[in-house]
Amino acid sequence: MPKQAVTRQLRILLALDEPTNPSQETNAEMVRLYQAAKGLAVAQKAESLTVLGLVQLPHGQSLSEGTLAVQAQRTLLNDIVNAPGLANSKPSPTPTTNVIVRVTSEANLAQELNDAIIEQQTTQLLLGWQWFENENGQKNPLDELLKRPLCDLAIIGPGVDLSQTRKIMLAVRGGPFAELALRLANDVAEQNDGQITLLHVVKDEFEADMLENDPADAPYREVVQSAAGRKRIKRKQVVSSSPQETIVQESQKHDLVLLGAALNGSLTPARTEALLRNPFGPVAAAVLEEGIKAEQDDKRSGPGVIIVRAGAPKDFYFAQLQRRQQRIAARQASEDYVTSLVDKWFAENTFDAKEFADIERLVALKKSQNLKISLCLPALNEEATVGEVITSIKSELYDKHPLLDEILLIDSSSTDRTVEIARELGVSVYVHQQILPEQGARRGKGEALWKSLYVAQGDIIVWIDTDIKNPDPRFVYGLVGPLLKEQRIQYVKGYYRRPIQVGDVVYETGGGRVTELTARPLFNLFFPELSGIIQPLAGEYAGRRTCLEQLPFFTGYGVETGHLLDLLERFSLAAIGQVNLSARHHRNQELGALSQMAFAITQVVINRLEDREKIHLVEEINRKMRLIRLGEEGLHLDTRYIEDFERPPMLEIPEYRQKNRKRLARLGK
Repeated sequence: MPKQAVTRQLRILLALDEPTNPSQETNAEMVRLYQAAKGLAVAQKAESLTVLGLVQLPHGQSLSEGTLAVQAQRTLLNDIVNAPGLANSKPSPTPTTNVIVRVTSEANLAQELNDAIIEQQTTQLLLGWQWFENENGQKNPLDELLKRPLCDLAIIGPGVDLSQTRKIMLAVRGGPFAELALRLANDVAEQNDGQITLLHVVKDEFEADMLENDPADAPYREVVQSAAGRKRIKRKQVVSSSPQETIVQESQKHDLVLLGAALNGSLTPARTEALLRNPFGPVAAAVLEEGIKAEQDDKRSGPGVIIVRAGAPKDFYFAQLQRRQQRIAARQASEDYVTSLVDKWFAENTFDAKEFADIERLVALKKSQNLKISLCLPALNEEATVGEVITSIKSELYDKHPLLDEILLIDSSSTDRTVEIARELGVSVYVHQQILPEQGARRGKGEALWKSLYVAQGDIIVWIDTDIKNPDPRFVYGLVGPLLKEQRIQYVKGYYRRPIQVGDVVYETGGGRVTELTARPLFNLFFPELSGIIQPLAGEYAGRRTCLEQLPFFTGYGVETGHLLDLLERFSLAAIGQVNLSARHHRNQELGALSQMAFAITQVVINRLEDREKIHLVEEINRKMRLIRLGEEGLHLDTRYIEDFERPPMLEIPEYRQKNRKRLARLGK
């Protein structure tokens, strides 16, 4: 039985700059860099490859203004990553590949990149050489990162095409980065059945004779010793009065050249100072420059160039980690912390359903992550619309594309044909009052959602209202997409244009009155971290079961508000995403009903303020709302008792724990 290939615990991060003026040429360059990164990841048998897009905004500009640029960059990078793959000469494990896009100011570029290295637990950073172009003579913001990277670094120069690489040259004198270059060269040679030339240039015969004894050449001897016995490596020694020129000339005989980003010889104080001024070192810079010229000259070709630099010592990494924690603590104490936090979140966590319109790609992602997805449809007397909601989604996302594993109608004892219509269309039907009878039954949509967690089987749960008059598959795939693409996101809210109908006239805007007059003002006042949520009361949202089962559920109008407040408290703002679902047409409620909804939502907010501030604000009498009525009998007050009951997290329900005991045991819960 053949041995299985062992995957190296290597996590690679490829950082790509957002092109200032996107064009066919810049897009082609991004494709080339990704193909080179994918080739390096496969050759090194990496565990994962993360493609990081960095959208830079001028200093002083709100990061929220980068929202559309982030969406465009995500779309572009996902298209690149999902294009036909790289052909390899040998079968090899394919690393897990994902895309993330971050927005930052130009001044904080290096810090944003370091944060990504830490967050992704990166062991190798890949950068295109374009990051270090400096046409205006200003200091490059990545210079400091290059001098002391938090992990191993490889700079991909022009001409790198690993699918065509057979002849590899490793120009080495030794030094701190030679071993990394040798290891990378050997991995590429093994993958492509290639050969490595270990080149050493000496100034004269006397220097050549001293190689075996001179202490200054100990680093070179260590590299030679590491290379000994490797059948793909041959040594070549050249005598030249101009080592730099010779290395450039020798490089033209090869497909790929690897060099350490350091000066020749050991790092004496003087050489260290020179290295800080020129982070590539003169030899690497010269070879890189020759490669750039060759790429710009259509009449000749040059070798691919990769410059490597080993990561800083672990103590420097942990010192940077500690400084990062101190920086975060200081930022949290600053006056503009919430503003900057929300602006950045808004740009990075706001999606558009169009980004996820490739359903087959989503199905492949679902299968690769071994996930099941459940669609739950809460309903009460929705015979006019429930059939179209089910048909439009089921035909596309269940029958044609297996994105959904089940569709459930969670009914609240409808008295019309809602249940019959759903059953006729092949959908499983549950009456929420009959689910978990030991827990009793409450009225309200939140109660139906809470109990749907018990009967649904999915790892991702999607909830869609059944009063939608313009149902579309995007209402589902738009919500599911961010959860399949971004592991950090636990919960996704939909948002959309909300037309409103007054009599026979439909106005394009004006819907979502409780959102704008109650929910968002309260969030801005008491929970400003949530002020970037566009439509907190939207009835279309999705979440991971492992998150949802930890949340309490309010049984009525306050369920969405409670979710967001508890998500912020338990999982942080970064766990929440929102997605543009275009337009939503539904039955508009009377003003009196909206007033009751606003009253219930206000109670939920005050309830959480009481929990947070440990104070008591709402007395029993405050649960009563007096509605003004004008009818045939005249003007009077109609008193209603309005209170959302709070269901505990489903994880605390014995029946749920028993039903999910195997999964919870695996998770250690």
